[in-house]
Amino acid sequence: MNVVATLKKTLLPCALALGAASISVPAMAFVEAITAVFRPDPTNPMSNKFVNTTPQSGLCPWHAPAKCEAVNTFSIRNEQFRASSSGPIAAYPDDPRKSAYFKVPSAFRDVQVIHQGTGNVETVQMRIAGIGAAWRLSYPPGVSGWATTTAPNWGTYWRGAPAPCMPINHISAGTNFALFFWIVPENAGACSVTNGYAIPWLNYYHLEYGYELKTPDPLGMEAGVYEGAVTYSMGPGADFDFGDTMIPNDNVATFNFILSVEHVLKVDLPPGGNRIELLPQGGWQAWLNQGRHPTRLYRDQTFSIAASTRFKMTLECGLVSGNTCGLRNGNGDEVSVQIAVSLPHGLSDASGQAVNKRALRLDGSGTELFQATQYVNNRPATLHFEVGKEDVSEMLKHPGTTYSGAATVVWDSEI
Repeated sequence: MNVVATLKKTLLPCALALGAASISVPAMAFVEAITAVFRPDPTNPMSNKFVNTTPQSGLCPWHAPAKCEAVNTFSIRNEQFRASSSGPIAAYPDDPRKSAYFKVPSAFRDVQVIHQGTGNVETVQMRIAGIGAAWRLSYPPGVSGWATTTAPNWGTYWRGAPAPCMPINHISAGTNFALFFWIVPENAGACSVTNGYAIPWLNYYHLEYGYELKTPDPLGMEAGVYEGAVTYSMGPGADFDFGDTMIPNDNVATFNFILSVEHVLKVDLPPGGNRIELLPQGGWQAWLNQGRHPTRLYRDQTFSIAASTRFKMTLECGLVSGNTCGLRNGNGDEVSVQIAVSLPHGLSDASGQAVNKRALRLDGSGTELFQATQYVNNRPATLHFEVGKEDVSEMLKHPGTTYSGAATVVWDSEI
């Protein structure tokens, strides 16, 4: 008996991207794009994380890559940022807000991102995890203006970091300028440096930052493009607070998100696997030689599956028999064939249960949702085909005839 099972292979790169909507902004506005991607890694299938793809710039990649990598940080430079002192800075000011003062939004903030096709909403969390700048001050006093009685070396806190910030232990400097970068722990307060000499004027002529993201599990996210943005205030007492003396050239900083998820759903049959021959246990010899009637006809057909996304399975039949497919001989006699699927560990149903000989039905019940709890990379799975005892007895009434039919099994990620 020949059963033709036609399997539709599905390879679905699903781009999930938190994207930046088109926003009209002034030419000097602080607007940054943040990008990340999830792409299943066959060499590390247990890693279900986004990879940061925002291009790095500034001190870390250009001046101290090894030091930044050693403390697991990175920098991104915004060239449009400027801040200038509103007046002279007295030596040993009575308030740290009157000197070099940096307080950034180091606590995580929720950011809603919206799927561009379906409108589904996911939540990403972001915090600023590093801060730096290039500063220039009047000469005299030049860089020596930062020397104090407690820190005679002017670069002590610029090369290191004032608490609660943490150092990467690098600074690039000249007679009246320097480039620095500090790590900012979660929920940190302000980090400040006091000047020991009067400074007539001080400028920041770009800003460097690092960030940390918490993203949803990409395996549970819908394929497609997501967009979202978060805006922070800038200025005295704002989210980005540079004290009362240093006034930034913009009062907002906007971060637009572009996160991409490239899901995989791929099914492969071995050569000839699309033609299914149903046989009794041990073949036909027991019936032919001993007259022993078979109780069932069956075939287990293996296939390989790679999946990082949700999918459903459906059944289509050349000949319908109830809620499944049928087989027919040349005389028009018909029987039903039951079709089921078993999936490997890492793929479960909607309730988290393992998928073992789950029946495939024409109405789709029971196979409406399978989900990846981890990336499954070319793991073996099985399609089960079986004609049951009653139908086998009916078939044996017509010896010498061949029953055949066609069944189409569909793996579909569009749920």
